[in-house]
Amino acid sequence: MSVTPELTTAPPATEPPPRETRRTGAFAALLLRLHFYAGVLVAPFLVVAAVTGLLYTATPQLDGILYGDKLTAATTSGPVLPLADQIAAARATHPGGTIAAVQPGDGDGTTRVVFSQPDLGENQHTVYVDPHTGTVQGQLTTWWGSTPVTTWLDDLHRNLHLGDLGRNYSELAASWLWVLTLGGVFLWWRRRRGVRKMLAPELSAKKGVRRTRGWHAATGLWISLGLLILAATGLTWSRWAGGNFEIALDTLDGRRPALEVPGVTPSAGGHHGAGSEAPVAVDPAEADTVLKVARDNGLTGPVELSLPETGGAAWTVAGIDNTWPVSLDRIAVDPATATVVARSDFADWPVLAQLTKLGVQAHMGILFGIVNQILLAALAIGLLCVILWGYRMWWQRRPTREGRRALVGAPPARGTWLGLPAWAIVVGVPVVFALGWALPLFGIPLAAFLIIDAMVTLRKKATV
Repeated sequence: MSVTPELTTAPPATEPPPRETRRTGAFAALLLRLHFYAGVLVAPFLVVAAVTGLLYTATPQLDGILYGDKLTAATTSGPVLPLADQIAAARATHPGGTIAAVQPGDGDGTTRVVFSQPDLGENQHTVYVDPHTGTVQGQLTTWWGSTPVTTWLDDLHRNLHLGDLGRNYSELAASWLWVLTLGGVFLWWRRRRGVRKMLAPELSAKKGVRRTRGWHAATGLWISLGLLILAATGLTWSRWAGGNFEIALDTLDGRRPALEVPGVTPSAGGHHGAGSEAPVAVDPAEADTVLKVARDNGLTGPVELSLPETGGAAWTVAGIDNTWPVSLDRIAVDPATATVVARSDFADWPVLAQLTKLGVQAHMGILFGIVNQILLAALAIGLLCVILWGYRMWWQRRPTREGRRALVGAPPARGTWLGLPAWAIVVGVPVVFALGWALPLFGIPLAAFLIIDAMVTLRKKATV
């Protein structure tokens, strides 16, 4: 007796889901798609930020090459002239404008006498004086103490010399950098499943997308902490997110304490009596008294003396050493009595204010001197390599079979976030809105991406 095998009906053939969807859950698939599109679309902005930032790291050396004859004193030995004589020499060279500040020469540096005048706007004229001879070595138009080349490269990095419109590029780059970094670390961890394995590329892999991915991901992991710090510190003074950060500082009382500089009424033998209508000019000869009081009260190293608007008022002296350990204490000095009438030390700042200041200085390559510059340069070069390998992967994943050829590889599966559990969507929607307020150039594009992704997915399903 023969047994007839039971006939079964094969299920209708369906297209297998994309490899990423088969291997990952809805959240990881969404992160993969978001990492892909953000990498493709935001990477050009990151390239510009990395290249301009790399150029900016060399500004101390560029200043030395271009302006060394002004910044460095021709005479480096012998007694130092009274500060009043140095100011007088600067005034003789620059008869116009108002003396706003003086930075006494420190080490082999020249004394900087800063003049402000209405036609310069935020810029100023800085006259450089040899503190040993009183010889004026030159003059530059500066912006908050920065030389022309440093100012030009700073503007290039921040806004591409396009004003407020250009600031959007750098904020967009910083807003997405942390997402790309953390997302990449998570995706690499899912693939390698071990910290040791994550630290090195897949050197055993043959040439192709797998080897390129290894270099892309491992390098990204090594520089991830630095990239997160750059993203966070860059956003603190960005156009939109920076404004929200200022609100947060006010709310959390995290601003640098103000130095209350009281006005000092001159004695009867002074320049004017009480009730005088015309302001009295500040006597530059008071600078030496003010500087001595500052030194006697612990303000060592480079300092800046800010002149009051009228004679008889207190001067402000601030430490301007931004290298670690920073020296940023400030005092107000009454020149008539040679006493300190107000003080604000860096150690007394709120922790948030301290971290904000230190973060900005690190971002600018100042906090740790040449080491800081080298680290920033390495981060910029590393980021450029990661981006290059990312685009190379996109190209290597392209179909090459006859009839299926394409210029680049296909993106990860669309609409995967619709497969998230309901609780994740309920929690995620307000989070996206909150991010849209706090980081507009991250939250708004993210919301647009999710909406368009869902609409296109649902439309394709409806037409099947």
